Amino acid sequence: MSIIDEIKESFKKGSVLTRLIYVNIGVFVVLRVLYVLFYLVNQDFSLLNWLALPADIHQLAYKPWTLITYMFLHFGFLHILFNILWLYWLGKIFLFYFNERQLLGVYLLGGISGGIFYLAAYNLLPVFANSVPVTQLLGASAAVIAIVIAVAVWAPNHAINLMFIGPVKMKYIALVSLLMYVIGIAGSNAGGNLAHIGGAFLGMIFVLQYRKNKDLTKWVNQLIDELVKVFKPRQRIKVSYKGNAPADDIEYNRQRNHKQEEINRVLEKISNSGYDSLTKEEKELLFKMGK
Repeated sequence: MSIIDEIKESFKKGSVLTRLIYVNIGVFVVLRVLYVLFYLVNQDFSLLNWLALPADIHQLAYKPWTLITYMFLHFGFLHILFNILWLYWLGKIFLFYFNERQLLGVYLLGGISGGIFYLAAYNLLPVFANSVPVTQLLGASAAVIAIVIAVAVWAPNHAINLMFIGPVKMKYIALVSLLMYVIGIAGSNAGGNLAHIGGAFLGMIFVLQYRKNKDLTKWVNQLIDELVKVFKPRQRIKVSYKGNAPADDIEYNRQRNHKQEEINRVLEKISNSGYDSLTKEEKELLFKMGK
């Protein structure tokens, strides 16, 4: 089995967490390879502009898919590395308390919520007015933070081991992370930090509603199921015939009547002379009739 086949098999049989990681890494690798190709032929690489989420509402109007695609989009190596590690570690913990469909739902809703917070801030707050036309958002951070905060709100005393620090409870990790995001709004990555806060908000709301027996991810997964049904190729019903298929209804009835006459003749022969009097062909016909 080749490496490509192994990856396909791993993706096919893997969990939702595995598939999310594969999709993020796959998109990153394809983009980087395409970037190199465009660089070699001295052409501008504009694909990012069609996948990243623009702050400008007018740009968003003719590429609305970016509200989804941006959360799978990375261009810097360290950017995707930290997001994938965070997704893997906290995704494992999330699955300890919730199921895979909820993980996918929180990821997608967290990303959408982060995108909406980012869009709202850039279009409503005067401080960002000059940055709107040239600002874009990309990365899985908001979606991943939604998972992190969901775990922290559901199991605040769940401890994880941090390098050089030791065991730290999730509630403290969540509080420090949120504080850093708020402080970071005044920094160079204002859009990213606003998206993080939006993702964190979704993670918190998911758990608060889940405690009331309301699963916010249910409709997302139902929508995904319907989309899968639409785009999944239908299996063709294969009809096979033994022997020559009848050309029309008349021929079909003729063959059926002939077969019935043969069966009646064999049954009558058994009645008159016994089963042992049958020929090999007649016994085979009787055997096929009984199947």
